Order: sequence, then structure tokens, then C-alpha cells
Amino acid sequence: MTAAAKARSGPDTRLGDPYATREDERITRLEQILLTLPHVMEILTSIRDLALPDGWLVSGGIYQSVWNVLTGRPHLHGIKDFDVIYFDGSDVSWEAEDVVIRKVNAALPDLAPLLEVRNQARVHLWYEQRFGRPYRPLDCSMDALTTYAARTHAVAARLDRGRIVLHAPFGLANLFAMRLVPNYGWKNRETYAAKADRMKALWPELDVVSWS
Repeated sequence: MTAAAKARSGPDTRLGDPYATREDERITRLEQILLTLPHVMEILTSIRDLALPDGWLVSGGIYQSVWNVLTGRPHLHGIKDFDVIYFDGSDVSWEAEDVVIRKVNAALPDLAPLLEVRNQARVHLWYEQRFGRPYRPLDCSMDALTTYAARTHAVAARLDRGRIVLHAPFGLANLFAMRLVPNYGWKNRETYAAKADRMKALWPELDVVSWS
């Protein structure tokens, strides 16, 4: 069976994932890791306190932080940005989004240069012009996770009543196994390859499944 076929049939966790047997154990472990990361908790707290509608921290700020913990690297190693997403269909103008961006930046001044704040209700309005391909309107913030370049990227966190809430539509096994798997449902071979090259350079332990 090829690596790609294995990825399609299920995550391969041979790379030392100590939480490979049960998904609930991986969820607990991820919660524990995030609680030890001041920068992540500061962002999650601000998302909650600002009452961003359907607000979440997603993708790289989570899985890359975990990889840094697993490999003993500094917490911010390799993290290009922290993606904060929310969903507000009541006003999809750039001006309204900019107001939210400014509020989040003001709440997190030390992290502001690394923050990427986007209203998922308006992504379809600008995506094609920027990336050259259409993007369907989304129904909620978590709908966006199915469009990420890799299944491993599709992870989100927020605070609810003092507890961390997680969402990972493809599961967490690949994240903890440090295994990058393409999102075959989103035709973005070139984007995936570019991201994979960057991540492999930063985390040599990463097992990259090629798009085939």
C-alpha cells in the first residue's frame, strides 16, 4: 500500500505518537499542552473576552506549537502567524473586519505582528482574486477547516466556560505523529507542496506524505 493510500485509509501513527490508541487521550493531551503555552492561552482568552462570534484559534498556531513541545524547541519556533477566525454574516465589509482586527491587535499588543484575523463569512469575496480559484461561501467558522491544505492543519481551539474546546474534523493522530497528510478533498497540490517544504525545513522530524 502506498503512503498516500495509507493516509486515505487512516492515519499511520508509527512515528512515536504516545497517544495513538485513543482519540480521547489525544484530545486530553492537546488540552494539557495548550494550557502550558502562555501565548496560546492569551489568544484564546482574548477571543473569549472580545466575544468574537464563532471565534477560534486555528491551524499553525496550534499544531506547530505542539510540534515544538514534542521536539523540545522554543514555543514560537517556526510559527509564522496565529490564525484567529470568526464568523459574522451580518456585515461582510472589509471595514467591519478591520474594526475586529484592530480590536484583537489592541488586546494582544505583543503578539499583534503575528496575528491574522479573518471573518470567514467574507473569505469567498476576496479569495479568488488573491489565489486564482473560486471559494464557496462558508456556513460557519469550522466549515473553513475542510479547505486547509493538509488534514493535519485542520485543528481549532477556543475557551468555553473556562475549558478548552477543540475541533479537528480529521482527528489528531497525524498531528501527534508529526505526519503531514494532504487534504485530498481540496485540490491544492502546489500549496501543499510549498507548505510541506517549509515545515520539513523547520521540523526535520516531520513525515511528509506526498500528493500522489
